[in-house]
Amino acid sequence: MSAIELVLRSTRVITPEGTRAATVTVADGRITAVLPYEAHVPPGPRLEDFGDDVLLPGLVDTHVHVNDPGRTEWEGFWTATRAAAAGGITTLVDMPLNSLPPTTTVDHLRTKREVAAGKAHIDVGFWGGALPDNVKDLRPLHDAGVFGFKAFLSPSGVDEFPHLDQEQLGRSMAEIAGFDGLLIVHAEDPHHLDSAPQRGGPEYAHFLASRPRGAEDRAIAGLIEQAKRLRARVHVLHLSSSDALPLIAAAKAEGVRITVETCPHYLTLTAEEVPDGASEFKCCPPIREAANQDLLWQALADGTIDCVVTDHSPSTADLKTADFATAWGGISGLQLSLAAVWTEARERGHSLEDVVRWMSTRTAALVGLGARKGAIEAGRDADFAVLAPDETFTVDPAALQHRNRVTAYAGKTLSGVVRSTWLRGERIVSEGEFTGPRGQLLTRTP
Repeated sequence: MSAIELVLRSTRVITPEGTRAATVTVADGRITAVLPYEAHVPPGPRLEDFGDDVLLPGLVDTHVHVNDPGRTEWEGFWTATRAAAAGGITTLVDMPLNSLPPTTTVDHLRTKREVAAGKAHIDVGFWGGALPDNVKDLRPLHDAGVFGFKAFLSPSGVDEFPHLDQEQLGRSMAEIAGFDGLLIVHAEDPHHLDSAPQRGGPEYAHFLASRPRGAEDRAIAGLIEQAKRLRARVHVLHLSSSDALPLIAAAKAEGVRITVETCPHYLTLTAEEVPDGASEFKCCPPIREAANQDLLWQALADGTIDCVVTDHSPSTADLKTADFATAWGGISGLQLSLAAVWTEARERGHSLEDVVRWMSTRTAALVGLGARKGAIEAGRDADFAVLAPDETFTVDPAALQHRNRVTAYAGKTLSGVVRSTWLRGERIVSEGEFTGPRGQLLTRTP
């Protein structure tokens, strides 16, 4: 066993057994032990005592659009991973769009990895994409180490990543199920969307009506039937419709291999508060009403929804026009996700342990990183965030590390200040000061 190099101590350490005063020892980038707070510290290792600040496992965000290469003016690995680190995130998994090329072949994955190398401040993995014409590429991508495959059931918003119809979905799902891979799905039914009123303009109510809950509900019902037929592993991305929750709960009870995520913006923002013309709030599916939000929180509490991820999907500011029909749809949330969720969670009686479970433990497990990430216990990577949970701050877009500092959270007061973030036992950001990039490019392990 390697000699201990680092000792971290806090009166509040979030572990799988609960929050307790503890001393955490680290060697070779891994946690070697979680000891009682009063444990003797041998001479030699550096000691960091965080007092009453909370030591929690680094967050794992499995839904991030880095857009690099090809649309790097929207975001990039350097800026995205700095923003993530500033928010206590130590691992992200990059979506196969909106980069050019999309991550839909092994060659495109190689391009993506070459671009990311040397720019990642945190650990980065990659999703592959499932398109109508790339079934033959799915197994090679799986063998090359992608964590699963993303598909759209309605238009994605970019021409190079077309959606799947039900027959194409079945073909892709059957191929992925053949090697027990994971299919992650943007579930909105295109026919239901086409039949919804499309009025355009700056009125948020008109945009909300154009993306009705029924589009999600119908797509999720079809996804469940396909997954049941093929015994496939499927994951519903960015759930916003509370009406789909009974379908999902019943499928889980029946043994369908389905998991579900939602996002900070669905849990913390409401349709009632979106000003007309404020397309920084636009995303698809949309931010819905407060009553809908209450039911999403209930589903998180009872396990119908498994986890919370950002769906960080930025663009340049000029694409956020005042017309909701034409504005780019996406919320930038990497740096603020922990604080946003914690602020609302504590108001609703949830604990930081709950937040860690939703945003770190379960997301790590989703992508097969549960043995390395997502908890403070011996054998895991020494990835941490140090949080002052009771301190507040007001969101200033100028203080964000995102390449384009457009945010739906501007001016909001949030609880939870990230003091520092640690990756494999190295402090990568502290009080706004960053080290150079130290992230690794991750691959799925058997």
